[in-house]
Amino acid sequence: MKFKFENYEVWFITGAQLLYGGDAVVKVDAHSNEMVKGLNDSGNLPVNVVYKGTANSSAEISEIMRAANGDPKCIGMITWMHTFSPAKMWIHGLMDFKKPLLHLHTQYNETIPWNEIDMDFMNLNQSAHGDREFGFITSRLRKPRKVVVGYWKDKDTHAKIATWMRVSAGWADAQDMRIIRFGDNMNNVAVTDGDKVEAEIRLGYHVDNAPIAKLVPFVNEVTEAEIDALVAEYLRIYDFADNCKPGAELHSYVRDAAAQEIGLRRFLEKKGAKAFTTSFDELEGMNQLMGFATQRLMAEGYGFGAEGDWKTAALVRTMWVMGQGIPGGSSFLEDYTLNFDGAKSSILQAHMLEINPDIAAKKPRVEVHYLGIGDSGTCARLVFQGHEGEGIAATIVDMGNRFRMIVNKVNVIKPKELPKLPVACALWIPEPNFEVGAGAWILAGGTHHSSFSYALTVEHMEDFAEIADIELLIIDKDTTFRNFKQDMRNNEVYYFINKALR
Repeated sequence: MKFKFENYEVWFITGAQLLYGGDAVVKVDAHSNEMVKGLNDSGNLPVNVVYKGTANSSAEISEIMRAANGDPKCIGMITWMHTFSPAKMWIHGLMDFKKPLLHLHTQYNETIPWNEIDMDFMNLNQSAHGDREFGFITSRLRKPRKVVVGYWKDKDTHAKIATWMRVSAGWADAQDMRIIRFGDNMNNVAVTDGDKVEAEIRLGYHVDNAPIAKLVPFVNEVTEAEIDALVAEYLRIYDFADNCKPGAELHSYVRDAAAQEIGLRRFLEKKGAKAFTTSFDELEGMNQLMGFATQRLMAEGYGFGAEGDWKTAALVRTMWVMGQGIPGGSSFLEDYTLNFDGAKSSILQAHMLEINPDIAAKKPRVEVHYLGIGDSGTCARLVFQGHEGEGIAATIVDMGNRFRMIVNKVNVIKPKELPKLPVACALWIPEPNFEVGAGAWILAGGTHHSSFSYALTVEHMEDFAEIADIELLIIDKDTTFRNFKQDMRNNEVYYFINKALR
C-alpha cells in the first residue's frame, strides 16, 4: 500500500490589509516568503508548505479558499495575521473552506527591537492583535481549527505544526477510504457496528460488503512461482518453526497463506480499498483464516478490523498514515485477558492471529497451529511479543447522536513467555493505572478492539477529533473517575443542545 507525504502540500496564507500602504504589503510578503522557506528548510515538517500570498480583501481570501478546496494536493491551510486583518474580510472564505485549518500565532521578529522600535514597526508587526481579530471570527463561525502559538523558527513550534500536518494527511487519506467487509458484523456484537451513512458523512469512510466467495478466485489464481517468490521473502525476514520450513509437514499451510496474501492484496487493489475486515465464521472456499496475510498487509498500511469491525479497520489505516516515518509501529489489538498484580495489573492484548509485526520486540516466528474457533481450522501465523514502550490506544464508537473517540495512554511492558498460546501479543498497563484506565474505558463505552500506536501521541488524536468535529474523551495520568464522569455528563448536554440547534 503506497503512501507518501510528498504527494501532499499545506498552503500558507498571510492576512494583511492596504491601510498601511503598498510598501507595507511588500514587506509583509517578503517576510512571509522567508518564513515559509524557513519552515520547509527546517527539515522538521513532513509536508511541504506552499505560500499562497498576502490576502488583503474578502475577494482574495475567498478565491484562495475555493482553490484550496478544489486542489487534491492541498490537505490544509495555515493562516497568519502579520498585520491587522479585519475579520469581516474572512467570513465568506472561511464559510466556504472545507479542509483542516491551523492558525499560527507568531511574529516575524523574535524580540522587540527596543532601541529602534517606532510607529512604522508597530503598524507593520501587529500579530499580537491581528491574530486575536482572526481568532474571534473563527470562533464566531464555530470553525474547527488548531491554534499554534510560538516563534516560527522554534523546534517546539515546528513539532506542533508537524503533528497537525500528519493528522491532516490522515484526514485527507480517509476522505476516500473504502473498507471491504468479508462477512458482516459477527454474533450480534453491538460496539463494533454503527451508522455507516453517518460515518461517510462525518469521517469519509465508505463501507462495502464482499462475500468471501468473491475473494476465492483471486487466491486460486496465484501461481506456484509467485508463491515460491513470496515464501523466499518469508524465509529471509522471519524465523521459522522446524515443522513449517520447506519440505516439513506443515509447510503447505505457509504456502496457502502466501497465496492468500497475494490474492487478498490484488483484490483490495482492484477495489481501491485501504482497509478490510474478516470473519472467522465465513471462510467458504478458503483453507484457513487469513491471519498471516492480514499481518503482512497491515504492515504495508492496510487498515484491519476483526469480525466486521469497520470503524477500527479505518482508524488503524489512518493512524498508520499519521505515524509514517516515526519509529515504533502500530497495530490492531484486542483486550483479551486480565492480569491482576497490584500496581502492575495489566491487560494482555492479542487476537487470534492478526497483529502487525511492526510492533514486534524481536524477529517474528512463522508457526502453524490449529485454531479452534469458527471455521478457521489450522492456520499459519507470525508469533511475537510487542516491544516495551509508551503508546496510545484509540477507538471510535457510535453513540447514536454522535461518534465518540476514546484515547487511552498506555505503557507496554514485557510479558512472560506463553508456550501454549502461539499468537502475537502485547501486555500493557493503561494510564493512570489499571483500575481507572480500564474502568474509564468501559464507562465511555469503548470497544474491546482498538487501534494502537507507539508513534503517535494524544495530541495527534486531539487534532483528528477537532478536524472531524467528533467527541473526544482522553484517559491519561490525570484522569479520575469523578472528573471523567463529569466530562461525559457535560458532553451529553453539549451534544444534545448542538443537535437541537442544528
